[in-house]
Amino acid sequence: MPSLHARPKPAALARPLAGRSAIVTGSTSGIGLGIANALAADGANLVLNGLGIGADGITALRDQLMAEHEVEVDFHGADMSRPDEIADLVAACATGFGSVDILVNNAGIQHVAPLEDFPAAKWDAILAIDLSSAFHTTRAAIPHMRKAGFGRIINIASAHGLVASPFKAAYVAAKHGLLGLTKVTALELAEAGITCNAICPGYVWTPLVAQQIADQAKAHGISEDQVIRDVLLAQQPNKRFATVEELGALTSFLCSAAAASITGTALPVDGGWTAH
Repeated sequence: MPSLHARPKPAALARPLAGRSAIVTGSTSGIGLGIANALAADGANLVLNGLGIGADGITALRDQLMAEHEVEVDFHGADMSRPDEIADLVAACATGFGSVDILVNNAGIQHVAPLEDFPAAKWDAILAIDLSSAFHTTRAAIPHMRKAGFGRIINIASAHGLVASPFKAAYVAAKHGLLGLTKVTALELAEAGITCNAICPGYVWTPLVAQQIADQAKAHGISEDQVIRDVLLAQQPNKRFATVEELGALTSFLCSAAAASITGTALPVDGGWTAH
């Protein structure tokens, strides 16, 4: 009988996702890139997806991830508002790597406006990318995961999937919907070796947030420290930003064997925001 105190070999601890294949949408910067780095560090091959860095930037990013983590990295430029392109993204992962083991639905956009002034086109775009894209990726990935008898689906929601703020109607609606999709997915796949969970970050330190702080400080004539404490982190009790590394580590854990019984959950990473 194995010892109750037996531990995995060091190599298994170092690369728990070795041989797995992961799609991470919206992964050319910010949270998505942090998650991609964490999965690659744990041994997963990657299909990246995202906008805004151009062909040279994509090549440089792929080369960097492959060199640092000794994994295979592909890129697919699917527009996450187009179901046909999303289907091709999932198919490309299955063809290129032989499986779709991990799906991280991270792509998202935002717009802030009062309800009566909220542009209908913005509502449609946010719902398409922040919610419907996760349905389309999940629907396409499930047959591959069922065939393998293994799958991990991680939906990057938000503290706004649990609570609301004014002027963010589409974003809040989409993130609440994403939590509902997470629960349904988990229930339908509970006996198939496939888990589905949502991560709900509060404010996370990214280059986009750093620019937002500078812009608000200038617009309101206050210091950047005041913007951080009194505006952005006003509802976040620990008064610090989460990091992309923290979100990456949690995602990797949820993809591991140790998290096999965690499914259908919404995990806040919000410094106590939703504990109010």
